[in-house]
Amino acid sequence: MGGHHWTDDHGNSHAVVIAREFDLVISLFNLPGHGPDPGIEHLVAEIPDGPLIGDQILTVQQLARAAAQAVRDGRTVLVRCNAGYNRSGLVVAQTLIELGHEASAAIGTIRQKRSPRALTNQLFEDYLITGLPVAHLLADLDTFS
Repeated sequence: MGGHHWTDDHGNSHAVVIAREFDLVISLFNLPGHGPDPGIEHLVAEIPDGPLIGDQILTVQQLARAAAQAVRDGRTVLVRCNAGYNRSGLVVAQTLIELGHEASAAIGTIRQKRSPRALTNQLFEDYLITGLPVAHLLADLDTFS
C-alpha cells in the first residue's frame, strides 16, 4: 500500500517509481512515468478520495477480489493512490475482508501497519463497516426517481 510520492524528514517530496518489484500493481491514481514496467500486470481505476457512486464501489470490489486472488496465488501486490492512505486503504481493507478478516480488524491492521493517518476518510470507513455490497446499493438509491 503506497502512493506516487513520499516525503523525507526534511519535507522534500520524492517520486515513487515502480519497475518490476511487484507482480500486480493496482493504481487508483495514475501518473505517467511512475511505472510499472511493461509486462507487469497493472490495473488502473481512478477513483476520488470522496463519495463514490455505485459503479466506483463495484470497481473497488473487483480490484479487491483481484488483489485477494493474487495474494492467494502467492503473488506480490502493490495498491497505490496519490499519497497512499485513503483510496489505497479502501482497496487494501476490502482485500483483507475478501481474505476473511472482519472490517474493523482490516481497518485496524492498515492503521497499525501503514499509518494512523490511513483511512481517515470517514466515508470509506463507513463503506467498509457497512459492507461494500450494501454501500453500493445505498449509493445507487439517488439514481432512482
